[in-house]
Amino acid sequence: MACGLTVANLYYSQPLLDLIADSFHVSQGAATVVVTLTQVGYAAGLLFLLPLGDLVENRKLTTRMLGGTAVALLLAAVSPAYSIFLVVSVLVGVTSVVAQILVPLAAHLAPAEQRGALVGKVMSGLLLGILLARTVSSLVAEVWGWRAIYFISAVLMVVLAVVLRRMLPVRPADHTAGYGSLLRSVGTLVREEPALRRRALSQATLFGAFTAFWTAIGYELIDEHGFSQGAIAVFALIGAGGALAAPVAGKFADRGHGKVASGGALLLAALMLILAAVGHGSVIVLAVAGILLDFAVQAHQVMSQHEIYALRENARARINTVFMTTVFSGGALASALTGVLHDRYGWTGACVLGAVLALIGLGVWATGLRATRAAAPAHV
Repeated sequence: MACGLTVANLYYSQPLLDLIADSFHVSQGAATVVVTLTQVGYAAGLLFLLPLGDLVENRKLTTRMLGGTAVALLLAAVSPAYSIFLVVSVLVGVTSVVAQILVPLAAHLAPAEQRGALVGKVMSGLLLGILLARTVSSLVAEVWGWRAIYFISAVLMVVLAVVLRRMLPVRPADHTAGYGSLLRSVGTLVREEPALRRRALSQATLFGAFTAFWTAIGYELIDEHGFSQGAIAVFALIGAGGALAAPVAGKFADRGHGKVASGGALLLAALMLILAAVGHGSVIVLAVAGILLDFAVQAHQVMSQHEIYALRENARARINTVFMTTVFSGGALASALTGVLHDRYGWTGACVLGAVLALIGLGVWATGLRATRAAAPAHV
């Protein structure tokens, strides 16, 4: 629940871009910047705040950051000008990294033989937050306007801070050398762990494909299929089926099939974006593409996290920093490119971008698989 409610803050704006553009009297392309800047803020929070999970007691860090998120959401709800709303969107992203503190905490608490399955369960909550955020914000906007979701979420963050303060276990910090040393060690992890680099890059391309699809789909449904905000909410709900991938992928990883299955997930994502481009005249085709794209993205992420959390048990927050910063940087870049390509080439441009990104990720996966097989005899 905590992971889902906090990460949802990054996605409430996606189906509301048309309403935000009208409210602030900006173009659709300019409104897309909201998604980009929220993800840029999240990437910054992942880089500079998430490593604190190895330095500061996790319960204290989580509750304090939730307070910051509540303040940022309130500022977003009352922003009088588009420029102010954009700045506050960055702050919402920066402070919403609580979910990524909780996922490594789950890995710490889980027995090694069940880590994939239990992290998958926590991730299913996070993924439901991502996937249901679009539905909830669309429904709320249709009844009370687009600003209401920010007020509601601010209240939820305060409630969540109180609940987690009472329920989370206390976990002492693993790192005691200071914040500067902590950040330097993040760079050391990047240099010394090739598996972490490959997993981060391939997930970044896959998340970029996911972002391209869901950033542009609202425009496609409104302009080409005449959807209302309520209808968009129902359509976005189908993406929640992708959350089923998390526990399934976790079990696959626990059984040693994560590397091979990751390639299948990348290929599936590329195929679904091609399907969405050629079959965009059918809402059913778009729905099927959305479900399977979400399934692929979430399965690949859980299998990636299973592998990277096993690299260094005393540095999981910093490992997650490298992984998630790379992933959301990819998402931010993809959302910016989606705005440009959608303005020029429409829905097809967004889908082609997503398919290309997924295929790049497949290439990174293939390189890693070859490297693993080449190194195998040396360990015999």
